[in-house]
Amino acid sequence: MRSRRPGWLAAGLVLLAGAAARGAWPELPGQETPPQPASRLDPKIQRIVAEVSEARIAEILKKLESFETRNTYSNPDDPKRGIGAARSWILEEMRGYSPRLEVSFDTHHLPKAGRVWRDVELRNVIAVLPGKLPQASKRWIVVSGHYDSLNLRVPEGLRADRQKAAELPAPGVTDDGSGTACVMECARVLGRYEFDATLVFVALAGEEQGLLGARALARRLKESGQTVDAVLNNDIIGSEVSGNGASDNRRVLVFSEDPNDSASRQVARFVRRLAGRYCPDMGVDLVFRHDRFGRGGDHTAFNQQGYAAVRFSTPNEHFANQHSATDTFANTSPGYTARVVRINAAAAAALALAPRAPVTALPQPSAAAAAAEPDSEEAALEERRRRARGPGISRGAGYDAVLRWEHPDVEPDLAGYYVVIRSTTAPDWEREIWAGNVREFTLANTPIDQLVFGVKSVDREGHESLVAAYRPRAPR
Repeated sequence: MRSRRPGWLAAGLVLLAGAAARGAWPELPGQETPPQPASRLDPKIQRIVAEVSEARIAEILKKLESFETRNTYSNPDDPKRGIGAARSWILEEMRGYSPRLEVSFDTHHLPKAGRVWRDVELRNVIAVLPGKLPQASKRWIVVSGHYDSLNLRVPEGLRADRQKAAELPAPGVTDDGSGTACVMECARVLGRYEFDATLVFVALAGEEQGLLGARALARRLKESGQTVDAVLNNDIIGSEVSGNGASDNRRVLVFSEDPNDSASRQVARFVRRLAGRYCPDMGVDLVFRHDRFGRGGDHTAFNQQGYAAVRFSTPNEHFANQHSATDTFANTSPGYTARVVRINAAAAAALALAPRAPVTALPQPSAAAAAAEPDSEEAALEERRRRARGPGISRGAGYDAVLRWEHPDVEPDLAGYYVVIRSTTAPDWEREIWAGNVREFTLANTPIDQLVFGVKSVDREGHESLVAAYRPRAPR
């Protein structure tokens, strides 16, 4: 379908740059397409945000502190103290939230090697809320945080005895009891509702020893062919006062990996957009790097398996409390944690209600396939034709932007698609155009080399997918 819009960039890039600088874009005449869904606040998501309870989050944080330590190597058989008691409590607590939640241990046995100084059993705690559509089993949206803790302030006399050091007090209320509270409260609230896609709430183990639980789970999901649309990982979302006295309880950082139009970055942009709609009392600061300098979090393990994962974290870390006996409830802010949890709940719900993102590029052939010669000239020609017919972006007649996309196994409530555009240096999408329920859209006299384009799906109730961006192919 060819757009009937005149060339809206016919005046050249000066118009684009000027409009972007002013925060406005040129007005476009209407186009003969089906009416677009109304942009509105979803009452269901509004209820979900309102049901997040600061009081319940405080109760979770206090309970996690009561185990004294959740060190990966602490005694797993003690019924009241240590890693075993903590994970059993998390499991039983989430089982009581909703009969629709499928709660279990995701168990991994790790042999002694490297930072794993003895054989150890890890148990991630997973609560699965199945979606209602046939596509739901292939579409996971994950909310995660790690429940293990660590005390690195080891007295000199215990440094030679790792097992005794593992039993030192490590309350870990902010790092990362706060992330665990996010997982549990999201499971409690969202577990009462029904969604199109499957929501998964994971309290991860072994983060402090090198993202062990996350790595094991991400590998298992990849090997089983599980599709994960997004991972919202929460690590250190309980501190609003920094060690240098800086205080800010109205902002949260969201880290996402390069390149600039990675799937991870689209999740981060989506989160900021949803927070602006449903949690206007909180600002989401997009940080365009995979994590903090020289440090890591569980989202990285999912990124490394090709999943779109981001990290939520406070802008005000208190380094003296981290990995020590002073990471306590008294030094944690349940109010700040609750505000971050509300953003997680809104974003997870919106993703699980929305259709999948469209496909804007065919999968690249493997290195072996790319190196292999075609069986014949006809086979090579057919492969070129297949790619020309498939999703992608081209100049059309020479000066147009022609966008093609696919949407296999379409959801029954799909309304259509928005085309989104921004300059290459803009941090977020600047313009969206309703394309209708089509698979091709043309913008006349629009330069594809100086702009970034993407497409997102939308259902009849206005729920929007993540953006699928058009990215230049990497040079060989």
